[in-house]
Parts: sequence; C-alpha cells; structure tokens
Amino acid sequence: MATRSKTWLADKLRGFFPKREEMARNRYLAPIAHRFLSPELWRFTRRSVPRGVALGLFAAFIVPIGQIFLAAFLALPMRANMPLAAAVTFVTNPFTLPFWLVVGNKVGAFTLKVDAVTVGVANQSIESGRFTWLFELFELAGVTAFGFVVLAIVTSALGYVVSGAVWRVIVSRRRAQRLRKMEARLDQRLGAHHG
Repeated sequence: MATRSKTWLADKLRGFFPKREEMARNRYLAPIAHRFLSPELWRFTRRSVPRGVALGLFAAFIVPIGQIFLAAFLALPMRANMPLAAAVTFVTNPFTLPFWLVVGNKVGAFTLKVDAVTVGVANQSIESGRFTWLFELFELAGVTAFGFVVLAIVTSALGYVVSGAVWRVIVSRRRAQRLRKMEARLDQRLGAHHG
C-alpha cells in the first residue's frame, strides 16, 4: 500500500507527475539518473513547490522547446520539486505557443519601445532595399525573444509568490480540518466517559 503524505494536495498532485523510476529509466537521463532519484526532489513542501513552479515557468519561456529537461536540471541545485517544475513547463506547448509568441512580441516591443524609436530610424535607412523583409523578420524575432526573457523573469517571480501563498492557504486549511476532527473525536470520548 502506498504511503500517504501529510497533505491531501501532495497526494493529488503526485498522481499527475512522472514517477522516479520512470525518470531513472529514461535513456537521455541515464548518466545522471541517480541525481534525479534523490527523495528531496520529489517532495511537496512549502519551499520545493514555489521553487518548482518558478523554475518551470522560467524554463518554459526561456527555452520554449525542450523546456522539460532544462527545468529538471535547474531543479537539481535549487532543491525544487522536479515533477512540478517539469509539469509547469507545459504552459508553453505546441497549442499555446502561437499565443505566447504574440504576447512575447508585445511585451518585448513595449519593454524596448522598439516601435516608437528604433524601428522608425532603421526602416528609413533600408526602406528602399530588397531585403526589407529579412530585416523585419530578424527584428520581429529579436523583439519576441527579448519578450520571452522578460516573461521568463516576471512569470517565474509571480509564480513563486502565488504558488507559495496558495500552498500555505491549502495546507493551513487542511491542518484546521484535522484539528477540528481531532477536537470532535476528543469531545466524543470525553462525553462518553462522562455519560
């Protein structure tokens, strides 16, 4: 029989993530699989959960392809919850990537103020050239890449704060429920003795 953790949420989350043994059998991870088997990387604690969320979001935006491996490698030195870090990276996936590309471009353009200053000056100098489309493509890619860097930093910071707060609220509610149940059982026992 599987052991039950101290919190209901950890038990529920554990069912969605890859098992330690599955990670150990992965041929790409084989040379360092022993590091991924460390129990502290698989625990759901008040410190490992926010770290896992933050690292997952950072990896998702900094490298939109192959982000799971980056999140797993970052989880090692940070002692973050590795399955959670890997799962959070799915915020950027083939279905959501077009949306995030648009958002990344808008964030990058806003942050750099490219539309107002740089683009106007640069476009005037090459407006009559045959390779205008190539310049625009590089400009678009650069602005979008910068937007993804900003998104990686901002979302990971927000993810850390929000997930830490949510974790504390959920754990405190579960503790309060357990205390109420214990008090009710104690009241029943005391009532039975007096009766």
